[in-house]
Amino acid sequence: MPSLMRLVTAALATAVAIPLAAAQTYSSCNPLNGTCPADPGLANYTFYTDFTAGDSAFEFWNTTAGTVNNTAQGAAFIINEEGDSPTIQTAFYFFFGHVDVKMKIASGTGIISSIVFLSDDLDEIDWEGIGTYNYEIETNYFGKDNTTSYDRATYPNVTTPCDEFHTYSVDWTPEQIQWFVDGDLKRTLAYDDALSGENFPQTPMVLKLGIWAGGDSSEGEGTIEWAGGETDFSDAPFTMYVESVNITNYYPAESYTYSDTTGAYTSIVLSNSTSTSNSSVTTSTTKNGTSTTTLVSNTTSSNTSSSSASASSSVVISTAGAAAAGLAMSPVAVVSAVVLYLFM
Repeated sequence: MPSLMRLVTAALATAVAIPLAAAQTYSSCNPLNGTCPADPGLANYTFYTDFTAGDSAFEFWNTTAGTVNNTAQGAAFIINEEGDSPTIQTAFYFFFGHVDVKMKIASGTGIISSIVFLSDDLDEIDWEGIGTYNYEIETNYFGKDNTTSYDRATYPNVTTPCDEFHTYSVDWTPEQIQWFVDGDLKRTLAYDDALSGENFPQTPMVLKLGIWAGGDSSEGEGTIEWAGGETDFSDAPFTMYVESVNITNYYPAESYTYSDTTGAYTSIVLSNSTSTSNSSVTTSTTKNGTSTTTLVSNTTSSNTSSSSASASSSVVISTAGAAAAGLAMSPVAVVSAVVLYLFM
């Protein structure tokens, strides 16, 4: 199906209010509606998982649906029958960053292989591999669960994604989001281009990996059309493989807290943020004696203030902080760079 026709199909789904990416997206507490518990953070700058290494690779992941198997090709997400949607997610949140996922998309009509960044207020960044089309992948995003339109998707070409592994990457900063396939830039979304930032994903995220059947007969007509047709479950199993995941967390912290109900990144409070110095490495050992999951831990840096009893950090925004962090600045989103001051 040509990409233009796919965009038309997505628009038709809007008319019947079909949430295309809703199969694996939800929030147990939405901070837009009130106070929520702090989110556990990745208090490190880097996180790496090699799923070919065995059960130990799943140490920092939570299974939220079904069962995910470890195989020689990596984590195997398998649909055997109608209703299956095996999914895992990180046991931590990260706040802006770079993510690489090496994945082989599941083949099959209506079968969706998903890489989803998701926040508590339902900011979302997506890769959706549609098994009907062995020549492309979808990029998409949502801000604060704004599903008033489904015209945000793009469909870059990928060489036989159902037959071979590719590395799908997202670089997410306060200024922009970029999607890459095997290091080649496929899409850039500027902060201002997402409804002047209102729909720009900007709050701490977990990373979710999973597979689901958009062609399930229980789905709406718009979703089934978008997925390329109704799934024939007699063709099962349908298998998505993830070989590895690499996350760089641009603003590491032990926890992230929403200080108000705006859903703006300027409202996020970071606790016990780390500095860039004196890092140490914690590893878990694989069957081959190498590291499967690596957490690079950094020493905590703080500015002591005798006038404050708070143990949490506050977020102070400045363009100088952006330069120090190596981030480009949007001219209208001066608040997009972060300098962290810890008040003890």
